[in-house]
Amino acid sequence: MEWLNYHHLLYFWLAAREGGVTRASEELRLSQSTVSAQIRLLESALGDRLFVRRGRRLELTELGRLVYRYAEEIFGLGRELLDAVKGRPTGRPTPFVVGVADVVPKLMAHRLLAPALQVEPPVHLVCREGKPSELLAALALHRLDLVLADAPVGPGIEVKAYDHLLGESPIEVWAAPALAASLRRRFPRSLDGAPMLLPTVGTQLRRSLDQWFDEVGVRPVVAAEIEDSALLKVFGAEGRGAFPVCAAIGREVRRQFRVARVGVAGTVRERYYAISIERRLTHPAVVALSRAARASLES
Repeated sequence: MEWLNYHHLLYFWLAAREGGVTRASEELRLSQSTVSAQIRLLESALGDRLFVRRGRRLELTELGRLVYRYAEEIFGLGRELLDAVKGRPTGRPTPFVVGVADVVPKLMAHRLLAPALQVEPPVHLVCREGKPSELLAALALHRLDLVLADAPVGPGIEVKAYDHLLGESPIEVWAAPALAASLRRRFPRSLDGAPMLLPTVGTQLRRSLDQWFDEVGVRPVVAAEIEDSALLKVFGAEGRGAFPVCAAIGREVRRQFRVARVGVAGTVRERYYAISIERRLTHPAVVALSRAARASLES
């Protein structure tokens, strides 16, 4: 693995910032020859020159300008790190890194996360999507601050984490307008033999829907099993089949996909969890989204 010598980078950065080796050496309290030698070592490591002499002045080469921009960012972050450790204001929003399970609908993820962008002081939201098991592993390594999921941590997951129920909402059946009109009559019996778009087997929602189909005695024709909830809605909007929607985002789904509600899927409900390594939620952004979720979701 290649490593960058940050002492060499610092000498170069100061020389570029101060306009020459002389002033950089004065600030560093080192001899000019020492600073020049360190910069030459950096040039050797990078494979090209960083400065070119124009008369009595040193000017940055194209590579030098590129390296200088990175050095500005690197040493700027270093200063912010010291400020953060010492409790001084940094001027940069604190990163808030959230893992969103791929089974959580995008519209629901947006609704749950939006309140985090309204906290003071502001945070810099970073969202990462993935399988729940992958996200929980990242949470355990402190690469994530929080995981949003539709199920609590399973017994087979060897991660010490805590589930915080944000709320739950009924599941409804929606479809393109023409199909929805025909399915409303005698619903839910009308679903027997009707085309249906469903989440993939093994997901919590699919298990709940299959159980409900058994309870009401219907056998829809599974037109497609689609893992991505947004793609599922796109197929549904084209009239390929009826599909499940969390009631809490029904209005957004109607507006975005121009589809219509058929009916409520019995007692099927979808729950949403915030999973953290903290037993008690303390991060301001997490507290904000938790409160907003409980207010907007039917608990």
